[in-house]
Amino acid sequence: MRLELTRRGSSKGVFTMTNAQQARTARRKKTLWLVETALLAAVVILMSFTPLGYLKTAGVEITFIMIPVVIGSITLGPAAGAILGGLWGVTSFIQCFGLSAFGTALLGINPVLTFIVCVPTRILAGWLSALIFAAFKKLLGEKKAKFIGSPIASLAVALINTALFVTLVIVLFGNSDYISGMRGGMGFVQFFAAFVGLNGVIEAAVTFVVGGAISTALLGYLGKHAE
Repeated sequence: MRLELTRRGSSKGVFTMTNAQQARTARRKKTLWLVETALLAAVVILMSFTPLGYLKTAGVEITFIMIPVVIGSITLGPAAGAILGGLWGVTSFIQCFGLSAFGTALLGINPVLTFIVCVPTRILAGWLSALIFAAFKKLLGEKKAKFIGSPIASLAVALINTALFVTLVIVLFGNSDYISGMRGGMGFVQFFAAFVGLNGVIEAAVTFVVGGAISTALLGYLGKHAE
């Protein structure tokens, strides 16, 4: 059919067919992106309100919700990373309504500042981790970035989230009686390290290993099945 159109001089017909195929492919990719983003969003919500997402013990509250966020950031790009990060932030803000002792205390001091601490920080963490992976992909190529960039971007989302969250808590709530009592006479760096503590180390390690491994596997699968 393609040869017959060309012989008759209907190059325009061939060009139209190619455009139609490209449009279908673009729509299919967009639909797939939406479906995959929605599935990861469902995982974020599920983890946010079940024991799957948080490890809460006396004095320790560790979250693993950043894992589906970084998977989306690496495999689906910055937009998905920002969306999933924002959803994570919103669920984190909801936790402040009685589900998290620390979050509830911040909410009682200032709800607006609590929202700023919870939501924009997670949007940036998801978005920036995607950009970090994209930079590795550009510098190293797709194959090497899959094995090197994925774990580093996974680690980055944990570090960025912790750094932004703790910094904003200290800056925005540092004058409150609650944070001042926790801080005592410690300087910024000393209190930052104490605040992060074991929680931040465990979150970073788990995200680095689990998020990096799953993202690398998914990139390999998607690469083999790409058209």
